[in-house]
Amino acid sequence: MNQHNFLDSSDITYKTEELLEATTNRYKITVQVANRAKRRKYEDVDIIDDPQVKPVIRAILEMVDEITQPEIISD
Repeated sequence: MNQHNFLDSSDITYKTEELLEATTNRYKITVQVANRAKRRKYEDVDIIDDPQVKPVIRAILEMVDEITQPEIISD
């Protein structure tokens, strides 16, 4: 997760657009991002991460990585 600490708002916007372009249903992907962010927020209560990377941003970055780099999941 430390690799995402240096992202600025334009990088986050680009990644969000990349995620939206990779899907056919914007509503569905929005709900998936929200659910993942909500789940991560409550799972990581004990883990103190960088407070600048909010759960929704972390969820977007993870989902973009999963879509654009499927070899990450295949392990």
